[in-house]
Amino acid sequence: MALRCGFIAWAALVALQLLWYTRLAPPANGEIGFALLLTLPPLLLPLLALRRGARRALLWVGIVSLGYFTHGVVVAWAEPTMRTPALIEVALCVILTFILGWIARGGRKQA
Repeated sequence: MALRCGFIAWAALVALQLLWYTRLAPPANGEIGFALLLTLPPLLLPLLALRRGARRALLWVGIVSLGYFTHGVVVAWAEPTMRTPALIEVALCVILTFILGWIARGGRKQA
């Protein structure tokens, strides 16, 4: 269950980046492709780790998501018109982090 939620959060983060740079806030210079070239590959790179297991891939997504967490916080603070998608980005990164913690603890409470 936790792995599934992790993969859903990962997919949502990828979809948010696509939506962000194509519809919500396209770059002012019109270079949508360049913006996606900078934001999508780090999120897609953990796909290479899937061969070694889903947990390893989610670990890499969690590490990569730290940058997206920072981006979301900065945009939410500095750009009021983009606050909602930025906070969604932050929430997805926090969800990923909690899921990784849940998986690391074995999905159960420890005494």
